[in-house]
Amino acid sequence: MTILIDSVSKNLNPWLKAFNSHDDQVEVYCYDDVVDLEKITTAVVWNHRSGLFKQLPNLKLIASLGAGVDHIMNDPDIPPQVFITRIIGEGLSGPMSNFCIGAILHHQRQFDKYLIDKSTKTWDQEPNPEQEMNVGIMGLGALGADLAEKLNYLGFKVFGLSQSRKNIPHVVSYLNAEMDLFLSKINILVVMLPATESTRAILSKKLFDKLNKGTYLINVARGHHQVTGDIIDALENGQLSGAFLDVFSQEPLPKQSSLWDHPKIMITPHIAVVTKINEAVPQIIASHKRVTIGKLPKILVDRIKGY
Repeated sequence: MTILIDSVSKNLNPWLKAFNSHDDQVEVYCYDDVVDLEKITTAVVWNHRSGLFKQLPNLKLIASLGAGVDHIMNDPDIPPQVFITRIIGEGLSGPMSNFCIGAILHHQRQFDKYLIDKSTKTWDQEPNPEQEMNVGIMGLGALGADLAEKLNYLGFKVFGLSQSRKNIPHVVSYLNAEMDLFLSKINILVVMLPATESTRAILSKKLFDKLNKGTYLINVARGHHQVTGDIIDALENGQLSGAFLDVFSQEPLPKQSSLWDHPKIMITPHIAVVTKINEAVPQIIASHKRVTIGKLPKILVDRIKGY
């Protein structure tokens, strides 16, 4: 009952060290160090190598190294009986909420304007807008719900959109089927959706046209949600007042991308939240042990929903 860690984009040495330190009774290997792939029952992955799962005949569990599982779900070789898990916890939700709150306050207090004023040595004490800030969160999972609660505490009016109605105090919850009504209520849109086929290219002209004019967009979910040309068009015609983008369809964002030079776009390099290894490893090992004795992992991904 052995664990394999694999990624083509991450340095796995810190992960291997953390696994071995946490439980020396569990065998953990990187791909190149495995002697017998038939011993592997759990694969812990992030952007894993192509064809990996076909090489693991006794695989029972696939664990994501982060909160997202789209990198796993896109693999056609996952056997139907294999469980999939992801990372959750305060180590993700806290930093994510702080990042989003920072982006919202950056917009609310017009810091972009003052950065421009500084570059031109302009002293312009423009009053803060009196417009009420109504924040809409697309995706009220663990991360979205945490942000909603904290924004409410800070005095924002908060609206949420999700597949099922959520009971979060002082947060107005809408179903996906009520999206048009949800969009009509807000002037800041925070996207925290999972990456599924139904959410692909959702940030498009069709959606932007239903927003209040001048809505501010924040995307900390996945680049696959974005239609870049439509975002730029919405910024140019004023439908969007600005955009704070942490994720992109191609990462790193190519230097030739028009997003870099747009004055109304703030760019960060997919750093809204980074998985804390020492929080993730115990979750993964606990799931590994449960599956080994025939139990379900506690943090189980719904393969039909995709999250």
